[in-house]
Amino acid sequence: MPLVIVGSMAFDTIETPFAKRERVIGGACVYASLAASNFDTAHIVGVVGDDFTQEHMNILEERKIDTSGVKKSPGKSFFWAGKYNQDMKTRETITTELNVFEKFEPELPEKYRDIPFLFLANIDPKLQMKVLNSMRRLKFTVCDTMDLWINIKKQELTEVFKRVDCVVLNDEEIRLFTGKDNVMHGAAEIQKLGPKYVIIKKGEHGSCLSGQGIYFSLPSYPVDNVVDPTGAGDSFAGAFTGYLAKTGKTDAATLKRAIAYGNTVASFTVEDFSIDGLLKIRTKDIENRMNEIKKMVNF
Repeated sequence: MPLVIVGSMAFDTIETPFAKRERVIGGACVYASLAASNFDTAHIVGVVGDDFTQEHMNILEERKIDTSGVKKSPGKSFFWAGKYNQDMKTRETITTELNVFEKFEPELPEKYRDIPFLFLANIDPKLQMKVLNSMRRLKFTVCDTMDLWINIKKQELTEVFKRVDCVVLNDEEIRLFTGKDNVMHGAAEIQKLGPKYVIIKKGEHGSCLSGQGIYFSLPSYPVDNVVDPTGAGDSFAGAFTGYLAKTGKTDAATLKRAIAYGNTVASFTVEDFSIDGLLKIRTKDIENRMNEIKKMVNF
């Protein structure tokens, strides 16, 4: 079963302690769709400016990503520049230019509306709700967000949480949203709103799945050389949702495998700048690393 992904499409300037790249392709929708394309057909919804050329679009279309939901508007694409600290865990935002993304209004092609799997990447919860209201036959919806929306649009975000099946947050976002110091208590509070599951992102330490009587924790793949952490969370969510779409299932065993595939694909993302790590991998690479993870956690 195919999936729909809605989110930002951008250019990034990324500086790490070891190198710098200017105006590389980025955005949650781009990372998530490339990750998901390893499993099923991703149909994306976003907006780009005149600077996002057909050559850029071809990178996505060559991976069988449906870009008919991408709108091109006069002006420049969303732009972000950031600098990672020595630990590669924290970063400083140098500049954020919304450009055409400032007036983004997701418009779903008619053929998208009956697709059963949906990933709502980190965008204004008002827009996330608009997409939810546009879909007709949803089977499973995954929603991401960030501290900005929790701080300025918590009520709107709460309404979105009531409508989705799975929420993806990190420790700090769960504490901020719920006021609970204990992350597991916070996840339980969010589940009371309606989501069946909460995925807790733990960066280099992997991820956890909580809900419906399930608690599952899996470490990340031990990457030898982290080059650029940008987009790792979006790659995780895209691969997670993409695997569910591929199987058409959302039972406990499938969700656990989806977490493992999410962690695996994200590990390739951080091994190179921008989307380069995602463009290099093939199915056999993912399966080989999945087998390594199985050996790691078996006892």
